[in-house]
Amino acid sequence: MTEPAASTAEPLEVPELDVPGVYRVENISFKEAMPMVLDMTRAVYPHDEVYGQFCTVNEYIAAPPDEVFEYLADTRSLCEWTYSMRGFERTDQPDLWVSDDRIGEHTRIYTRTVANAAARTVDYHCAWDQPDHLWMIYLMRVFDAQTALNKPGSVVLWTNCHHPFYDENGYPETAPPERPVWVGDFWNLFYAGHLLELRNLKAICEHRHVKGEPIKPGWMS
Repeated sequence: MTEPAASTAEPLEVPELDVPGVYRVENISFKEAMPMVLDMTRAVYPHDEVYGQFCTVNEYIAAPPDEVFEYLADTRSLCEWTYSMRGFERTDQPDLWVSDDRIGEHTRIYTRTVANAAARTVDYHCAWDQPDHLWMIYLMRVFDAQTALNKPGSVVLWTNCHHPFYDENGYPETAPPERPVWVGDFWNLFYAGHLLELRNLKAICEHRHVKGEPIKPGWMS
């Protein structure tokens, strides 16, 4: 085995950080840090502490990451793997779609997808009722499982942020008067609901891949 070449570069000298609340090996020993770490580690966590501000779900999918990304990057894929978004129609605004969100009676949801193929990120910018402020942001990344888990396939990471409008509708004048619910009413169920949808995504991608079919179906081309 070839020995790694010795570095001739000078080690990087990082200036000392004088920032309150930053804990590094330079200012706190491992022995001193352990009680702090253990205090932050609990057998049981309150739901709001884990999912109050951010809600993240993850899944392994036995299908190629580039194909999974290509599928997710098409807004119309949401009508297959989400629980309730159906009936997608193009609007007169570039890349903006409108559909029905069937968990809210008489609810139209607007969606614009922002995707980056190099990073395999797919961000869905959405809003109930109105298209002018797409404040519901669904952040997704597809990662190569060969790198992450040493096996072929994809790792999908999905995070939602608790925007203030989940607690109080910022555009109440656009809401159908007869609708009994608001999307924020379901925030405490987002983890379970999104995990269900992510497992839908896994099932669809793996089913098509194992059959040798394109993950993104022909009708989306």
